[in-house]
Amino acid sequence: MYMGLVDTMNYPFWLENFLQTLATGVLVGGTYALMCVGLGLIFGVMRVINFAQGDFLMLGMYFAFYLYTFLGVHTLFGVFVGPVVAAFLAGPLVFIVAWFVHRWLMSRVSGMAAQGAEAEGGYGQLILTLGISLVLQNGGLIVFGSYPQSLRTPLSHQAWLVGPIFLNKSRVVAFAVAVGLALLLYLFMNRSTYGRAMRAAADNAEAAIYMGIDVDRAHRLAFCIGIAMTAVAGGLVAMYYPFQPYVGLEFVIIMYTGVVLGGLGSILGAFWGGMTIGLVQQLSTLILPIQLQNTAIFVVFLGIVLFRPQGLFGRTAERT
Repeated sequence: MYMGLVDTMNYPFWLENFLQTLATGVLVGGTYALMCVGLGLIFGVMRVINFAQGDFLMLGMYFAFYLYTFLGVHTLFGVFVGPVVAAFLAGPLVFIVAWFVHRWLMSRVSGMAAQGAEAEGGYGQLILTLGISLVLQNGGLIVFGSYPQSLRTPLSHQAWLVGPIFLNKSRVVAFAVAVGLALLLYLFMNRSTYGRAMRAAADNAEAAIYMGIDVDRAHRLAFCIGIAMTAVAGGLVAMYYPFQPYVGLEFVIIMYTGVVLGGLGSILGAFWGGMTIGLVQQLSTLILPIQLQNTAIFVVFLGIVLFRPQGLFGRTAERT
């Protein structure tokens, strides 16, 4: 028994296992970061807690799956580039869905229409987004069925060998695309006219109106872009993770935890919060059973909130 324990604790074996888990955590954290950035944008600009964010991610997964499998993306772009193209195309499609959702539903309980209801605590927003979540879940069950799907391609079963570490190709591609999109969104928010308008609407809606900014339009753009980013992340995750209509429940907790960890209202903080969640989730498997991954996330989350309530990378008064 003792000798077996000593063999198990062999240092080279432990180091290799640690490096492999660390690399996986970074790759997974990249896609989590893109999800969190989308949610962080919506909260940062609109101050809306969107319970349906995970279900829009589910739509992104299914749209990418059907685009790749049945609409010829794999034929046009091949089995290696096709999944990434399908994930990209899922973003604009879900963007359109989000536009209609905001135009006919969210605009009634957010933006300038909700200014007089702030004292009520935003209950209308909470109930509406929860209702949208339930509609998307059960509608997905009717339309897509309950059988788990996956966007399996040769990338899902191949890996690059870097020293002793195996890097799954689909996760590496998903990481690169996710980080690139998050960077583009960050630049858009800080360098473009529309991005500055959204930041102004987030900081002071009334002052933004006096400056000629359409606050409701800025909120709609933030809502649609945030959901589209999360949908693209869903399409990327679909390359290596099986999904069904209720898969959003698994990710919405991760998204909210990452946004709070990074600092509410901060896109950069949401990115690093998502990366932190991916690292904690994967590294916890070194000492805990895989079933307790989310438990480790919440233990770290509670510890950080206890000592730094504004989040790891946020400031008390930081906005998007």
